[in-house]
Amino acid sequence: MAGAFTAAETGALARLDDTPGRRILVTGAAGHIGAYFAENSHRRYDLRLMVQRPEEGLRIRAYGEVVVGDLTDLDTMKGFCRDMDTVVHLAADPRPSATWQSVLPNNIVGTYNTFVAAKAAGCARVIFASSVHAVSGHPVDRQVHTADPVNPGDIYGVSKCFGEALGRYMAEQEGLSVIILRIGGFQPIETARHPYNLGLMDVFVSDRDLTQLITRCIDVRGLRFATFHGLSNNRFNRMDITDARELLGYVPEDDFGAEHPLLKDVNFHTRVLTHDMTDTTQISGLREDLP
Repeated sequence: MAGAFTAAETGALARLDDTPGRRILVTGAAGHIGAYFAENSHRRYDLRLMVQRPEEGLRIRAYGEVVVGDLTDLDTMKGFCRDMDTVVHLAADPRPSATWQSVLPNNIVGTYNTFVAAKAAGCARVIFASSVHAVSGHPVDRQVHTADPVNPGDIYGVSKCFGEALGRYMAEQEGLSVIILRIGGFQPIETARHPYNLGLMDVFVSDRDLTQLITRCIDVRGLRFATFHGLSNNRFNRMDITDARELLGYVPEDDFGAEHPLLKDVNFHTRVLTHDMTDTTQISGLREDLP
């Protein structure tokens, strides 16, 4: 775990500063994650919402200042980052099938420009939206931890590995606080209730759980760098969320297995053995030697 984060100072790490009105730039603000986050956090933060085309900003303009620009223009990005406390960088071509011709400008150049612009503008932190695809090349029978090496499953995942590496460089060598957030299958809870979506069982993250996690990444103090996994409270998570629980106080509310019609009657959390003393079927041999 220690290899996945760096403290900015000695002492307790999980300190949250929920002072209202902090200024946040959100790139990709018209996307599914960005739009939901804007709608559900605009009363907490002063939002600047970046979109690529004017029409994209129509449905989110009630939640903050909408700005239109291109990630590949470094000067534009510097202007958008000016006077911002934190940048939540969500913009990218998110398709697992994305080709190099799209990944290069959108996910590589755009990410570089966002980090450099944030540093140049004096922002305190960048939260980089990475993905489970950065580690999806690991065998499916092992859970991925935040300190494990990246192992991308596609070119899209390769682009996220670039962002993770750049983020660590910017944190450790340039002094910009950076949090890497590897996001799973972001969906509303209703998606978990559809029988055809069983494939999301181990990577599901609900819209409200991810919004809680992004909020905690913005508010946490004392971290120079960290990697967290963005999944809900699923019984069989592909990526371990312990760091987010312990360092951020993340408390996911949703569980794919409790919602899916083929799984909810199984009741994984109570019927699957944990093989420790939380199992009511076991009694520790120590008990006979205790008063």
